[in-house]
Amino acid sequence: MTATTATAPGKEQPAEEPPKPDDPFDRDVLPTPPGATAALLRSLLAPMKARVALTTLLLLLQQAAVQAGPLLVAYAIDTAVPAFRRDDFGPLTAVAVGYLLCSVASGGLQYGFILASARVNQDVLLDLRGRIFRHAQALSVDFHERYTSGRLISRSTTDVESLRELLDEGLQELVTVILSFVYISAMLLWLDLGLGGVAVASFVPLYLLVRLYRRRAARVYTLRSTAIASVIVKFVETMNGIRPVRAFRREAANDAEFGVLNTRHERTNGDALLEMARYVVGSRLVANTAVAGIVLWGAYRVAGGTLALGVLAAAVLYLRRLYDPIDRLGMFLNSYQSAAASLEKIAGLLAQTPSVPEPSAPRQLPALESDHPGREVVFDGVRFAYRTGGEVLPRFDLTLPAGQTVAVVGSTGAGKSTLAKLLARFYDPSDGRVLLDGVDLRELAVPELRRGVVMVTQEAFLFSGTVAENIAIGRPDATREEIEQAAKAIGAHDFISGLPDGYDTDVRKRGGRISAGQRQLVAFARALLADPAVLILDEATSSLDIPGERAVQRAMATVLHGRTAVVIAHRLSTVEIADRVLVMEHGRIVEDGTPAELIAGTGRFADLHRAWRDSLA
Repeated sequence: MTATTATAPGKEQPAEEPPKPDDPFDRDVLPTPPGATAALLRSLLAPMKARVALTTLLLLLQQAAVQAGPLLVAYAIDTAVPAFRRDDFGPLTAVAVGYLLCSVASGGLQYGFILASARVNQDVLLDLRGRIFRHAQALSVDFHERYTSGRLISRSTTDVESLRELLDEGLQELVTVILSFVYISAMLLWLDLGLGGVAVASFVPLYLLVRLYRRRAARVYTLRSTAIASVIVKFVETMNGIRPVRAFRREAANDAEFGVLNTRHERTNGDALLEMARYVVGSRLVANTAVAGIVLWGAYRVAGGTLALGVLAAAVLYLRRLYDPIDRLGMFLNSYQSAAASLEKIAGLLAQTPSVPEPSAPRQLPALESDHPGREVVFDGVRFAYRTGGEVLPRFDLTLPAGQTVAVVGSTGAGKSTLAKLLARFYDPSDGRVLLDGVDLRELAVPELRRGVVMVTQEAFLFSGTVAENIAIGRPDATREEIEQAAKAIGAHDFISGLPDGYDTDVRKRGGRISAGQRQLVAFARALLADPAVLILDEATSSLDIPGERAVQRAMATVLHGRTAVVIAHRLSTVEIADRVLVMEHGRIVEDGTPAELIAGTGRFADLHRAWRDSLA
């Protein structure tokens, strides 16, 4: 028998260490590297450069057509109307035709812009949602154990929706305001240098007002985004845990907690509206004051004969066209601050890297002999501690020969599940190596590793779909006959055949249509069909009754024959199928031997076994 040594003392640690107060996972906003948000936006738009350029050109031409209107009015007042009085209809006809052509061109170009921009926007959002989904799946298990599913849902729904609102409406408003500023400033200065200079000077207080609003709104919208994420997290967690909620009468307490979060969201929404109201009132005050001053000064100059009436009329029209979008600029800033906060959160999520990364130069496992389906497992100088601190497994060495079934027992928090997660490479060891037939798990590509090592957990998670589809998850190309053979070998065929549609029965959300024990049997059949060389059972029989557990144990004796298996067990009845037993305490392996040897001894396992026997009496 292979010796097991523990070379460092251990301290008792919980199976899963809660995040520390400064842990970024305990907050809604993950740390975002400098420039990551801008880089994300550039990467989203990079494949669409040609379409973005076309969209920009359409908007430029559309604004040119729109801004030609006041010039035509000035020409009509100062030239066409006097000519008309002299019975010269040509200039006025030209103005009418020109205005009509500008209106038609503006409408057509606006239509083309809306179509082009809508396609760009939808493709950007499609790409972004896909990135979030793919990246979330690629992140390691420890990330998902600490970053709640409600927050992920908020990233892919609420935050993406904020970006959609900005792309659909806000960007057009921003570009329109910028182009209007450029066009109108140039036209005013060309029409009359004095009027143009006064108009441009009035932009200074507007610019200061916009800067103040952006600074105040950035804080408000970050808080609002966090508040809605908290509401979603609470809702998702409550609905996912509706059974214990009802069982322990948590409805009133949950309602009170949800009310606090909902009130916080309402308050942050109110703060955002208040900031918007302040901006709108301030911008209108500046704009109306500027227009009134320019009109009075212009009228004085017209009366003195130093300014043409048509030029004053065109200037006033231009100013109204410039100041009217100021309110819409506030709406853009509203959308921008919300989208910027959301995009920062998405960029922070996408900046997370898997703690168990893919190897740069993956290796292949040695070929298995048909009559020896197991593989040797070696823990070589392995130590594990969470990144936030706290050692769970002190340094140890352990060898599991190919084909051996090893049961791991011990009290809660002893480190059993962590040992299993290291073997499944849900975590990487802090020090040392885990070897599979001499190959470091870190050198194996994920598909190669998952073909070789399969883990069946205490929670037998089933996806919406048929029983057959759930069994075939590990081997999607399996035939119906192979699926049924796996179910028969594990003892699940009879209950599956009794379902309304047999193997084609939809198990619904999380497998809620069948019992917990039946879900566990389906999970066993799934693992058997995957045909792994190493099988890990982490409290996998805990949801079965005694007859069901016995039936599974009889089936597992055949299933595990020749394979390497690690069985994490609280029920000592599960240990009966093992060739070897490891007893863990405080992260250390304190006993190692066959079940018979340890039962006959005076150690920890013998005490556990006697207590278990007494409980059956």
